[in-house]
Amino acid sequence: MENVNILIIEDTEAESSRLVKTLTQNGFTIVGVAKTLKNALEIFYNEKVDIAIIDIFLDGTPDGIAFAETINAVPNAAKPFVFLTSSTDRRIFERAKLTHPFSYLIKPFNELEILYAIETALEKFYDQDDSFLGAEENTIISKESLFIKKGKSLKKVHTNDIIYIEVEEKYCNIITEKEKFVILISLVKIIELLDATKFHRTHRNFIVNLEKVQEIIPGDNLIILSGNHKATLSNTYKDIIKKIRTLK
Repeated sequence: MENVNILIIEDTEAESSRLVKTLTQNGFTIVGVAKTLKNALEIFYNEKVDIAIIDIFLDGTPDGIAFAETINAVPNAAKPFVFLTSSTDRRIFERAKLTHPFSYLIKPFNELEILYAIETALEKFYDQDDSFLGAEENTIISKESLFIKKGKSLKKVHTNDIIYIEVEEKYCNIITEKEKFVILISLVKIIELLDATKFHRTHRNFIVNLEKVQEIIPGDNLIILSGNHKATLSNTYKDIIKKIRTLK
């Protein structure tokens, strides 16, 4: 389980420190603070970054915009980003708009504004064909990860870390090794969004991660999962046995 990973690009110590404090207090993970364009790109390509907060001017030069232009130009490298600047120059604003930021905030930042900008950016970025925004707008689902609202922050859950999913009325309980999450979504909808090679339905109320299966006991209609978790195996879904390599 990981928090949302944020890259801060800011060359003013007081501003970056305030951002780090605000975001960590609200459950986000800071993967790096960059003061130059070169440093920002190094962190971006070497760390798992979910979103970037970018100061447009670094040492008096609009390198924040150059950073956005660079990551936008590389296939599959794009990530959502938010501009944070003290500049009110219209020409700079027009150039920044061309990079398609998810928000454009003026310093000094307001805590609620920055939190809202981050959550909105993530929601918009993942609101694509292979993603789904939950019924209560508290979950963003893509094939590789889920962003689940928990308190004031969005928590990131890698789908590989999910052991199983159990439905309870209109809700799904998502079980990982360390935590349990409850989201408002149907089992039918969530299985459509998950990788079919890894996740398989075993009962009308259960989806299991095949990589977490430790033992199958067909006679007892039971599946033992990692962490000694158990899921029900109904006759309708016993074809799960064919999806797991066995030695006879």
